[in-house]
Amino acid sequence: MDNWRKSSYSGGGDGNECVEIANSPTHVSIRDSKAPARATLTLPAPTFTAFIGALKTTSLSQ
Repeated sequence: MDNWRKSSYSGGGDGNECVEIANSPTHVSIRDSKAPARATLTLPAPTFTAFIGALKTTSLSQ
């Protein structure tokens, strides 16, 4: 996967305070924008969708 993009919620300045994601039809990969050559976390697309949904639910209930 080489279609990496940064979150629109990146920190100020040069925007290096965030994660980047790349997706394919079946998987989503996540990496640290400050260390792109290091390890990535790759999840099946449905798992990533459930993870994001859980984050949204948690932030809405607080």
